[in-house]
Amino acid sequence: MTLLKIAHVGAPVLRQRARELTPEQLQSPEIQAFIDDLVETMRDAAGAGLAAIQVYRAIRVVAIEVHDNPRYPYKPNIPLTILVNPVLTPLSEERFDNYEGCLSVPDLRGVVSRYAEVHVKALDRHGQPIDREVRGITAGTFQHEADHLDGRLFLDRVTEPTSFCTWKEFQRHHEPEFRSRVEAVVQRWGS
Repeated sequence: MTLLKIAHVGAPVLRQRARELTPEQLQSPEIQAFIDDLVETMRDAAGAGLAAIQVYRAIRVVAIEVHDNPRYPYKPNIPLTILVNPVLTPLSEERFDNYEGCLSVPDLRGVVSRYAEVHVKALDRHGQPIDREVRGITAGTFQHEADHLDGRLFLDRVTEPTSFCTWKEFQRHHEPEFRSRVEAVVQRWGS
């Protein structure tokens, strides 16, 4: 496997709309090897997710996984999930505020309003359909990664610019209060 270079904010690729993959393209050895590299890169960078477009491949593929992640110790675990051509649909208008960061926007966090429940339709890495609902903090993670496929960064969704802060200042000034909000979201939505 190969670790891939992660694009940072300002790289034009991050503002592109990624193209869909056909089931035949998805099954190619090249794309399957790329998915392995995407997962390895996400894990190496301690990300909760990584979209193909973040590693300079403008295709509609994202990897999501949270397993006792040191960058996000308050996030519920999510088993490794590969979404190909995902479509997310809100299940209600209910939202929650999520302090987000991004591997493509190093050392910056900000508050983003996310839907509390979304329906996810996609293919898995083997071309099998995924049709499920995700809620709470997990729903926020899915929305964050799917946004990348349409050329959107969390920066575009921050509703209050004064919430921007570095990781160090987040940990120092905002994490304790944010953790209590996350615990309430997890308690209500289960993830």
